[in-house]
Amino acid sequence: MKRRLLFPRSMYGQPVAVAVWATRRARVKRISTALPTAKPLQQTRSANVKDTHVRLGLVITILMACFACPADAITLETVLQTTLEKNPAIQEAKSGLEQAAGQRLVFRSIVWPHAELGVPAGVQVGHRAGESGVKGFGLGRGALTQTLFHVAVPPSLRRGDVEILIAQQQLNVAVVEQLHAARLAFYAALYNRSLESIRGEQQRRLQENVATQKTRYEAGLADRSAFTSATVQASELDPEIESAHRAYLGAQLKLAEAMAIDAAKRSLPEPDGELQFAPTRTDVDSETAAALERRADLKLARLFVRSANEDQRIIEAGYYPAVIGSISGEYVPVTGIHREGSTSRNQDFIGSEIREKAAYTWRVVDNGKVGGAVLRARSAREINELTCRKLEANVPRELSRIANDLKTTEVRERSLAAATAAAEESARIVQQNLTSGLASPLEYRITQNGFLQTKSGLLDAIYQHNLAVAEWDRATGRYFQFSDDTTRSQ
Repeated sequence: MKRRLLFPRSMYGQPVAVAVWATRRARVKRISTALPTAKPLQQTRSANVKDTHVRLGLVITILMACFACPADAITLETVLQTTLEKNPAIQEAKSGLEQAAGQRLVFRSIVWPHAELGVPAGVQVGHRAGESGVKGFGLGRGALTQTLFHVAVPPSLRRGDVEILIAQQQLNVAVVEQLHAARLAFYAALYNRSLESIRGEQQRRLQENVATQKTRYEAGLADRSAFTSATVQASELDPEIESAHRAYLGAQLKLAEAMAIDAAKRSLPEPDGELQFAPTRTDVDSETAAALERRADLKLARLFVRSANEDQRIIEAGYYPAVIGSISGEYVPVTGIHREGSTSRNQDFIGSEIREKAAYTWRVVDNGKVGGAVLRARSAREINELTCRKLEANVPRELSRIANDLKTTEVRERSLAAATAAAEESARIVQQNLTSGLASPLEYRITQNGFLQTKSGLLDAIYQHNLAVAEWDRATGRYFQFSDDTTRSQ
């Protein structure tokens, strides 16, 4: 039995970590492209000297950007790999494989012989006809029994194999649940950190407006109400920023829990990158057929049906006869030793002997012990069958719902992206007009709030889209798999 681990794949066959772009190179590119192009102080300097200074500035900026990257930043791929290796729930499911192997031996014990060995020894005291005095004795005794015919043998062997398969699929289910939870926590951390950054940037702009209104008020160009209104508007974002920060810390704690990180001894994991939007295409019909074949929870439900069916067959074996053969023997080094329960000398041990026999038992009249157990096992099997059918019937409905969510978030993202660009331009114009006294503080407040809501809505649309993609991967079974099949390609 070998284990095969596959990284989760998206609908295009790429790792799910592709949803999180923003690497060090991306940061360096953004910083380097944002460098101001300063004019030379002396026009007589040569082009080579200017190129040297520009290149030196770029190199310094690149180095600063590289060293400014958080040392504890982790990618989604690192989160998933660490969760797979250290998550307590997954480790517990792995230990269940050993327990299942032991249970398999118990089910298979019915086909193996049963041997017993004993060495009785003692002192024989008393008087009987022809004997007198005290005599010590010791003998060897052994017995071997073997099941020759039992209806419960085939279902017991199958039940032991099913027990191993159940443990494997329980491990699969634990892996899928924990990896999915870690992935959602990673996305939640990125979302709340970006949301906090957006609101912080908006508050910075409002603080600049407060400073402008204060200057205008001190210069006598505006009344005190404009300055007060700008101050209140800037302070209104404090609760929202604090709420986003708390949500970010909560997502970090979930990540630490999934990765088995002790928050008291180590710093909380810092997710790397930012949420990105990538359009997706879905084929519900083909994915439904594939999900019915590879989803771990469906495989586990089918195995529970098989195990309940084998349990019922094992219990029903009580209706049929069982044939058992046995061989027993005694080794007596001396003669004249009384056999336990003997009443005459002809029943005593004369010498070593071996006895063979075969016996069968058949429950002719059932007092309800077997019948009642069969009814309970049949009821458990029927319940498992109904549960399995419900799970299978829910797959196409679940995939259709997620596909609709993906389409909805894509449309929402496109509309909000255009609206965000328009709102940002409008807010910039109103801010310029407010500085020159051509716009009122109320108009500035309305445009800034509209821009904040639009940009936050765009971020929420991207976040919901990433969640829908993660749900699609879970519903279609695109997470790590545990399998005995070593011939299939990874």
